[in-house]
Amino acid sequence: MSEAMRRATLVRTLALEVEGLQALQAALEGELGTQVLRAVEVVLARHGRVAVTGMGKSGHVARKIAATMASTGTPAQFVHPAEASHGDLGMIARDDVVFALSWSGEAPELADIIAYTRRFAVPLVAFTSRADSALGLAADVCLTMPRMAEACPNGLAPTTSTTMTLALGDALAMALLEARGFSPQDFRDFHPGGKLGARLKRARDLMHGPEDLPLVTQQATLTEAIVEMTSRRFGVTGVVDGEGRLVGVLTDGDLRRAFQTGRSLDGEVAEAMTPRPRTAAPDALAADLLGMMNEKRITSLFVVAGGMRPVGILHIHDLLRAGVV
Repeated sequence: MSEAMRRATLVRTLALEVEGLQALQAALEGELGTQVLRAVEVVLARHGRVAVTGMGKSGHVARKIAATMASTGTPAQFVHPAEASHGDLGMIARDDVVFALSWSGEAPELADIIAYTRRFAVPLVAFTSRADSALGLAADVCLTMPRMAEACPNGLAPTTSTTMTLALGDALAMALLEARGFSPQDFRDFHPGGKLGARLKRARDLMHGPEDLPLVTQQATLTEAIVEMTSRRFGVTGVVDGEGRLVGVLTDGDLRRAFQTGRSLDGEVAEAMTPRPRTAAPDALAADLLGMMNEKRITSLFVVAGGMRPVGILHIHDLLRAGVV
């Protein structure tokens, strides 16, 4: 096979899968969308987990759907249909919902799980292309996807069908996420590791606390401000008023400009400081702060609360060390 023919195979495969996704999108505008919304309501009405099951390639897709739901606010687990017949049916509780995946709807390995849901009145949601299949007829909610050609040239290997099923699972998971009001803070709680966890950290998670704050009053001299700056090593000092509110900052650049204009070391900080500095709230996302600091070329940022009272300070290196990029 020539390189051109291989390239054509790549393009044809993706084109067929895109057609499948487009057909799925169109179906969601009609009856399929209505059934997906029913499935959302079924899940929200229960207090247990979503048990997602499927055999073969559908099983691999089922694992991913369960993982996506579990990480976005819907407790879920994968149940292997063959293992279910040998004791793992005990993983499915009365208040759970079962999502069963089978493109044909006739996977024999699902029989025991289907029977179990019927016996104990556990809601069953089918992901299939055939509403008249054994799975489709047994289900409380049948998500019937359009029957599309597989990208496999022999029409045998699950390709388009698994892509469509996976996408439908993602759509359902996102509908549940929004229905539950799942927030970025919730997301961070489920993703504490790696770069994602770092990006979802808050200012309060990374800041240096009150004991490390470089602060002087408005009446302090530039000499006193320099001593405070050098002792804290942030390259900046905050300037507070008589009630402890941040009214300005004094940076290395402010000092250079002050001396260039002939100011004395005995001069007051208030005459050289930058007033109304940029600050951060304790619950501000670290990723947002890093973007702002890069854009404004700020290396240190005061964290304030309770009417502009400093509670911490962030250096850009704190964000970088935490893996915020």
